[in-house]
Amino acid sequence: MEKAKYIWMNGKFVDWDNAQVHVLTHTIHYGNGIIEGTKAYKTDKGYAIFRLQDHTKRLFESAKMVLIDIPFTAKELNNAQIELIRKNNFQGDNVYIRPFAFLGYGVMGVYHKNAPVETAIAAWEWGAYLGEEGMQKGIKLKISSISRPANTSNMGKAKATANYLNSQMAKYEAIDCGYDEALLLDDQGYVAEATGAAFFIIKDGILITPPNDNSLVSITQKTVIEIAHDLGMTVKRQRISREDVYIADEAFLTGTAAEVTPVREIDARTIGKGARGSLTKQIQDTYFDIVFGRNKKYEHYLTYIN
Repeated sequence: MEKAKYIWMNGKFVDWDNAQVHVLTHTIHYGNGIIEGTKAYKTDKGYAIFRLQDHTKRLFESAKMVLIDIPFTAKELNNAQIELIRKNNFQGDNVYIRPFAFLGYGVMGVYHKNAPVETAIAAWEWGAYLGEEGMQKGIKLKISSISRPANTSNMGKAKATANYLNSQMAKYEAIDCGYDEALLLDDQGYVAEATGAAFFIIKDGILITPPNDNSLVSITQKTVIEIAHDLGMTVKRQRISREDVYIADEAFLTGTAAEVTPVREIDARTIGKGARGSLTKQIQDTYFDIVFGRNKKYEHYLTYIN
């Protein structure tokens, strides 16, 4: 990981190496914390954060779901992210921003409401999440033996730290088997999402993505659906079975980190022609035009940092 100069922590900017917590921090032991993933891109007007307000809103929604009271307003956290980009003097094409809130030191035991809430924001330069080659040629997906927990067992719509143990185990399994990423099914056997990204297929020119029944409501997923409508594509939100995945014409992942990553193979089945599909490329190119400020129609999603 590339270090930056500063991390915003509990209302103050501190040196990267001094942003530390106690070993008895509640979240370390019991897993209740919430995170966000936001990104700033270097446009011809300087850095711009993509859909900043939407990401901060989702952070507060996740906090409400898991009963964490963030001691700052959305406006304060938005301003902190903007100032963090300014102070760190980044130079790269894009910067990943990680706002998060967690339960701090002072209380032990499963009951968490008496634990103090800590809030922090880190940012660092980060390249293609699944590799530059994957962005061009597509990645290999493995449908995991590990499923997403049922809604009766978990809160999949919260971007909660505890949910990512499920993702970690699935990701490890996929990489250990020679794949790049895992695709998780829900408890009914239908596609939920990848370990940290939403999933799309294209079949007969129709863009299909599953409903967020027990998965994170993805901001990038919403953006891609909007792009597809503008490109004149038919979009369906419907369940996707394992068999549907295997016979897709094209497939790709979306997320703040994953951006728009093509999929060329799933469980040893070649998807389409085994390369980035033409419609996927069209969506991918449009997405990058938007985040880099080259598409005026979507400029309202950009928060410029002057």
